[in-house]
Formats: sequence, structure tokens, C-alpha cells
Amino acid sequence: MSELFSYPEFDPKGVKLLTKAGDRENDMLMDIAVYEMKAGEERSFSSQSDEMAVLLLTGEILFSWEDRKEWGKRSSLTEEGPYCLHVSKGVMVSVAAKEDSQVLVQCTGNDREFDSVFYKPENCTNDIFGEGLLDDKMKRTVRTIFDYNNAPYSNMVNGEVINHQGGWSSYTPHEHPQPEVYYYRFERPEGFGACFIGEDVFKIKDGSCAAIPGGRTHPQVTAPGFPMYYCWMIRHLPDNPWTTRVDDPRYNWIKELK
Repeated sequence: MSELFSYPEFDPKGVKLLTKAGDRENDMLMDIAVYEMKAGEERSFSSQSDEMAVLLLTGEILFSWEDRKEWGKRSSLTEEGPYCLHVSKGVMVSVAAKEDSQVLVQCTGNDREFDSVFYKPENCTNDIFGEGLLDDKMKRTVRTIFDYNNAPYSNMVNGEVINHQGGWSSYTPHEHPQPEVYYYRFERPEGFGACFIGEDVFKIKDGSCAAIPGGRTHPQVTAPGFPMYYCWMIRHLPDNPWTTRVDDPRYNWIKELK
């Protein structure tokens, strides 16, 4: 297993660990894990030092926190938008599965306290990038759940990309100083693609994970016939939040083509 790319599996307790803050080989500064839940199962999450985002990947769950409850249901990652609960340190979150479900939990240290926000598909940004360029080979759908624009109190970013079948995303090649994690899903288990991190190349499979250090370009491509989903998660740096990308100037000419 590379420190840049991994193929994690669920353990007997239904936990798939993606990254751990403090990893000596490649520190993403975030604790990220996916939890598998059977119908009727309930899990609770809290931290006295970390903010936390709980994202529904598949299934139907009841989110409970403070004095609130909200349902989220999702049967397709490519066709349906996200339900995500974002809370500050010290807030207990419980999720109860009405059917077999999976949730992704992203955490990072944050001393600031802020009001909890429950994001639904209708209040997430949904953008189409690359349309009309190079026969739409770099067209992709980008959903931004929260970032520095709508959550400046947070130390992290959470969003989703739908890489259209046979096409590219995170393209043209770009980088940024902040570390970023991708968690990939395909709706067919035999789906595959390729992840480029600097000069390294890895085969993307369903459930795989990229841990992208700051300063490395990271374009992605998926095979024809296989739309690819990935959750993208960025950790802001002290006094240097992620707000934009730094394009590799060698490829700027591509953006002038039609």
C-alpha cells in the first residue's frame, strides 16, 4: 500500500479507516472513516477537540444532534445530492439506519465553536465545469457542501465530484498547498479509473482512497461506461485556507481550445 493511495477494507465492526491525523508518512491532518450500518443499527460520534462532518453515502438514516432530528435518503451517489451534518467540537451526533447504509465521517481539530448546519441537496452548490471544451472530455459535476465561502469558521472543506464516464476531472492539472483526500465509489463494482498524483499513477477501484499532499497535481480519469463519484475533503492550513487552485501553467493552452 502506498502512502499516497490505498484500498482500505471494512473491519469486522464495519469501519473503514481512510486517514488518521498525525500519520508520519503522509499526514492529511484529518481523521476520515467510512461506517457500514445494517438496518436498525445506530452509531454515535463526538469529539471534545475536533469539528466533524457526517455525510450520508448510501441508504436512509435519521440524523440526531442537540435537539434536532433530520432524515436523509440516498440510493444513487451520481444522481442524488448529499445530506451532510457539520458540527463543532463537543456536539454529539447519532445516526440510526432505517435500511443498510454507509456514512463518511470527517474530523479535524478546531478550537472554534459554531452553530451546527444540516446540508440538504437543495442548499449545496452544484456546478458543471469543463462543458463545451474538447468534446466535453473534461466536463464534470462538482457539488460543494461547505468551504471557506459559506463556512469560514471551519478548518476543512467537503464536497463531491461526479466524473462523467470516459472523461477527466481535477483537470487541467492543478495543485494547492493544502492536503486533500479523495474517496471513490462506482455504482458497478468492476468500475475503474486512474489517479495521477504528481508523477505517480494509481488504479482507482470502488472504495479506494487518495491522500494527496499539498503541492502535487492530481488529475483523475474514469473508464468509458463508468461514471465515477468521489468525495473530496481538504484541510485548511493555519492562516492559509483553501480558496482556489493553482493551475499547472504547462496546460493553460488547453483551456483556450473548443
